[in-house]
Amino acid sequence: MTQSAALNQMSKMKFHGMMEAYKTILDSNKHHDVNPEELVNHLLQAEWEERENRKINRLYRTAKFRYSAAVEELEFSPQRGLDKMQILRLADMSFIKRKENILITGATGSGKSYIASALGNQACMQGFRTQYYNTTKLFPKLKMLKADGSYIKEIARIEKQDLLILDDFGIQQLDEMARMALLEIIEDRHGRASTLVVSQLPVTKWFETIGDSTIADAILDRLAHTAHRIELKGESMRKKQ
Repeated sequence: MTQSAALNQMSKMKFHGMMEAYKTILDSNKHHDVNPEELVNHLLQAEWEERENRKINRLYRTAKFRYSAAVEELEFSPQRGLDKMQILRLADMSFIKRKENILITGATGSGKSYIASALGNQACMQGFRTQYYNTTKLFPKLKMLKADGSYIKEIARIEKQDLLILDDFGIQQLDEMARMALLEIIEDRHGRASTLVVSQLPVTKWFETIGDSTIADAILDRLAHTAHRIELKGESMRKKQ
């Protein structure tokens, strides 16, 4: 097979990483110096890396994070109450493998959503399916989906996520529909996948937000039991900026 035919075949088979790597070798005129085994290994590695990058980019796009954030960019000043070692332990994503949850609380502007986005981005980097939702928009959306019959499909999609991020929880009191939807989501994910909840309210105030003590007990027992907690302190990060 000629070089042009090989490139054409790679293109048809959508081996884009392999094709670009082969083009680079041909353009550098070094293909005569590479033995067949080295060439095959190099092309396979290039194809694998290209597919992994595409997968990560796809996961990141579909996650729809609030911020483009990275763990390396977090500020660990003592005034914030942000434990660097805790964040680094969470950043290895072993908590997802163990199906554990994270609860992030703190005042408005303290950087809660940024930390959640950074951990979510790290999850995507490691190949975990991740989805970000603002709860003030999620529950009205689910209510509308109930009306058109696609509620079950959306709940099933949420259940499939390795990491679910629920931001701005507690800003609005939950009505009956939202309570039951949250219970269904948490029940479906309990012991099967990780959930990260962000709230400006301390966890002790979540009972009031949920609004029904029986349902609140059921939700928080599954959500908060043995969850990793990040409680931010200090003034608003936005004021500092």
